[in-house]
Amino acid sequence: MKFSEQWLKRWAGVSIPTEELCEQLTNAGLEVDGVESHRPAFSGVVVGRVSAVEPHPNAANLRVCRVETGSETVQVVCGAPNARVGGKYPLATVGAKLAAEDGTREIGQATLRGVASSGMLCSEAELGLGSDASGLLELPCSFAPGQDLRAAMQLDDATIDLDLTPNRGDCLSIRGLAREVGLLNDVPVSPPPIAPVPPSSDAEFPVAIENYAGCPRYLGRVIADVDTSRAAPLWLRERLRRCGLRSIDPVVDVTNYVLLELGQPMHAFDLDQLHGGIVVRDGRPGESIALLDGRRIDADETMLLITDAHGPVAIAGVMGGQRSGVSPTTRNVFLECAFFSPQTVAATARRFDLHTDAAHRYERGVDWQLQAQAVDRATALLLDIVGGKAGRVVEAVGESHLPSPRTVRLRKARLRRLVGETIPDAEVLRIFERLELSPSVSGSGDDLVWTVQSPSHRFDIEREEDLVEEVLRIHGYNAVASRVPAAALALGAPAATELPTTRLADALVDLGYSEAVAYSFVDPKVADILDPNENALRVVNPISSEHAAMRTNILPGLVAALRANLARQADRLRLFEIGQCFRRGPSGSEQELEPDLEQRVLCGGILFGGRDDESWAHEAQAVDFFDLKGDVERLLALGGKQASFARADDAVLHPGQSAIATLDGEPAGRLGRLHPEVEAALDLPPGVFVFELDVAVISAMRPRSHVPLSRHPAVRRDLAIVVADSVDAAQVEDVVRRSLGELATDFRIFDVYRGEGVAEGKKSIAVAIHLQHPERTLTEAEIRDHVDRAVAALGSELGARLR
Repeated sequence: MKFSEQWLKRWAGVSIPTEELCEQLTNAGLEVDGVESHRPAFSGVVVGRVSAVEPHPNAANLRVCRVETGSETVQVVCGAPNARVGGKYPLATVGAKLAAEDGTREIGQATLRGVASSGMLCSEAELGLGSDASGLLELPCSFAPGQDLRAAMQLDDATIDLDLTPNRGDCLSIRGLAREVGLLNDVPVSPPPIAPVPPSSDAEFPVAIENYAGCPRYLGRVIADVDTSRAAPLWLRERLRRCGLRSIDPVVDVTNYVLLELGQPMHAFDLDQLHGGIVVRDGRPGESIALLDGRRIDADETMLLITDAHGPVAIAGVMGGQRSGVSPTTRNVFLECAFFSPQTVAATARRFDLHTDAAHRYERGVDWQLQAQAVDRATALLLDIVGGKAGRVVEAVGESHLPSPRTVRLRKARLRRLVGETIPDAEVLRIFERLELSPSVSGSGDDLVWTVQSPSHRFDIEREEDLVEEVLRIHGYNAVASRVPAAALALGAPAATELPTTRLADALVDLGYSEAVAYSFVDPKVADILDPNENALRVVNPISSEHAAMRTNILPGLVAALRANLARQADRLRLFEIGQCFRRGPSGSEQELEPDLEQRVLCGGILFGGRDDESWAHEAQAVDFFDLKGDVERLLALGGKQASFARADDAVLHPGQSAIATLDGEPAGRLGRLHPEVEAALDLPPGVFVFELDVAVISAMRPRSHVPLSRHPAVRRDLAIVVADSVDAAQVEDVVRRSLGELATDFRIFDVYRGEGVAEGKKSIAVAIHLQHPERTLTEAEIRDHVDRAVAALGSELGARLR
């Protein structure tokens, strides 16, 4: 919310500097987001009164004005159409300086078409006070000729922008902010008097409510015979401008002014466009409404509408419709002022993305006792500006549906425990009284209890902790001494059967990876590409379309990080992430509001670019599948379990460069190069390798066991066997180890050959087998027998033969 510092200080009566005021508000929980100075970039501009206007003798579109400055009368040539005798306008005197696009413009003595001009009469655009350059800025009659314009308009002001939390809707007005500033500085608040405006006619327009839950109170008042051609006074337009709102027309300006001053949204209808009477009801199928912003909304029974006999005229608490909007031809106005349910307005505003100032306040909670006072304030302003005759106030109310004050208790012992020190009882009582909480005191000493009632403008005071917060923020967080908490923390016992995730992260860092931290919310399109077989859970109210689904695997964030780095000219990347992923459970479906979810912690990585950093010592080589597999093998080895790999049938991975990893026969994850079609769909260069491992599986450690080392020599025998192309190396190793048992201490594949001498569809695999007996030295005959047994097993199970 933006507000004028001068306007606030008129209510609160403080004279502290802007910086101190901003610090006070921020420390009280009303964070200041920015300050914009309105100190004008001009000098030498005074109030001028036009005493005579004559046609220019040599130019049809110019006129010669005699302008009084208090001490003298000067001649000014002017082309503005609204210059008139008796009018008061800004006069830039000779030597005055105005802001210009190329710096500063100095006003000098000039001759225009043969007529001398001593100064310049200015529009608001030329002074930087607005965008209207069609005519001179009309000044109030109360301004004295010759008075410095800066002082007359009180332009040494600042606009303060507050970033309020949703629970502080009471501070979305000058009235609410003044209440806070007065309390913080212990000064009285002086609001302008708002007296009831008696009706001057019997004009009425009936109102009725069908949905009291959505609209417990609705007030309306007819103001007839208004003159909307009149402009809102300068002081009102200036206050709107300094609060970030532009002047539209006098009726809308008044409703916006009451919105800013009191925090009560209002709406004005053209009474002549309404028929039958106002009915606040739910929408009906087939109804629609054209809004003031040009959008057309189809209504249904979930929406709360303001209607007349011909259909909807406004969406309750959000925006009015075009059909009944105030226009320059409006002569009779119907003022609307209501209290709408915060939940009702919030649901409609979010559904149709209608974020208006009215909806912003209604969905946070408007003072439900403020409506009659707001109607009188708006009526008085309108009668002063556009004239007219006020009719009777018509009200429809459902008392049982209005909010009721909450009674909340605060124990002194609880306050001391949460704050960490004792705040004087008198200080607590003063704070509650200034917050209009109507406190009462019972008990004494440590058993003292304050009982308060929440006022109608505070929807956020519900429990004891809320009162602790109120006391502490007014007393001052910085007034509470800082202490280091004393706590007895037990040392954590390491689990012998579980590998900590920090060990996995350290291992990846040692392998040259950098950790990435990505959102759990991902782009649904990317999620579908990287997990086409899983229906990702959609977020009901996403912060953006790129974060509208919950990730089902760890790859989307890594791919996004890779793309961001590639866009910044990185050419060699190794990234990893350990994080939660979310899948629908067995009973989950898209129709469920709270679907069954399965959460898994996954460890993923992505590789791209060169195998090593660029160097003169070796040729540049790109990473390949075996670089990836080596890194994964190191991770899988941390738990001491037996890792194995098999071909993967995965639509996301390259069919010839991918694998499924298992630990002691349990699936642990997948690895490989992204499928070329996936790389193209994600706008990635070729050669991106990824892995994704289940942390619960790879962190489970095998129980430790100790085996004595054999003192006897080991022997190595090399075999070259021919097998079918479909046979995996893991199958060969499994057969050899089963046939040799504990004698096979090591098994390695050191060559794979296809070509001349090997039949088509076959391959030659060269393996090294290390044999070692734990208790004696193996003889040559025993070694030969063991090798023959392994070869026979390979032949019978895999169809292998010695080459």
